[in-house]
Amino acid sequence: MIAPWQITRAADRLRGGGVVAFPTETVYGLGANAFDLDAIAKVFQLKGRPRFDPLIVHVEDVDRVPQLVGYFSEQAQRLARAFWPGSLSMVLPKHRRVPDLVTAGLPTVAVRVPDHNLARQLIEQAATAIAAPSANRFGGVSPTTADHVRAEFGERIDLVLDGGPCHRGVESTVISLVDQPTLLRPGGIAVEAIEQVLGPLAIAAPSNDSRSLPSPGMLRRHYAPRTPMRLVDVVDPGLRQRPELRVGLLLFVPRRDQDLDGFAAVEVLSSRADLAEAAANLFAALRRLDAASLDSIIAERVPDQGLGRAINDRLMRGSVV
Repeated sequence: MIAPWQITRAADRLRGGGVVAFPTETVYGLGANAFDLDAIAKVFQLKGRPRFDPLIVHVEDVDRVPQLVGYFSEQAQRLARAFWPGSLSMVLPKHRRVPDLVTAGLPTVAVRVPDHNLARQLIEQAATAIAAPSANRFGGVSPTTADHVRAEFGERIDLVLDGGPCHRGVESTVISLVDQPTLLRPGGIAVEAIEQVLGPLAIAAPSNDSRSLPSPGMLRRHYAPRTPMRLVDVVDPGLRQRPELRVGLLLFVPRRDQDLDGFAAVEVLSSRADLAEAAANLFAALRRLDAASLDSIIAERVPDQGLGRAINDRLMRGSVV
């Protein structure tokens, strides 16, 4: 349980130019005052994040959004009413006061209101919007506990607010509303639910073009464990190939096959075929496999619907092509 003085201390650090890790419902964020260029530069340096990859700016409620965007369209307001607070980020024309460093020089900014009381209390007490990517080294597996953050950064960040495990477990869905409504990244809000509000979405393809990334998480290779991982539709014993190698297995649901005994480590995302449970467990399971001294990981694709689209997206981007 976080004491009020801990939130106050973290807010003071943010106002003073510090970098603070904090929980949201999706993953832990590495936050800095969105209008402090030196603090934002620290975030990029700590993560080893390229400057072409923009940050998502977090605010405590929808009333703060007009301070960040040049135009808060009727479509955007409909989405805000439907999904905020929640795991949805919207890319909108930015207000001129938002620093170019936050937006990678783009004329747009990604904004969201997190569905986590501690996060919103922190933003409110800091009295500023917080720019926050996931609190891990760039390209790696995102953190869903405070221990994951500490393992990544040790004492190199000013403070870690421990709010327990993140209950959503995958990053926010990102929608661009600059022109045609476009899905930039699947995430914690199902695409189907968004389409019930807006109608069909265009879908942006993954990119390796560092000149044009309108959203985080759009690179073809991202969210990757250090251990080579392969994504498959069906798991069978032949995937081990060489018995002398230590191969780990990531399953959607439990299996009773004795043929799976040869795998060195097995992680199951859901005991009851629940995609929300699988999403919440995804990154922690990948981190455990990554720490098991394996030669490779075999990951099983989950049903490609609802939150399953976000899970498969992370597994695909983290896999060896």
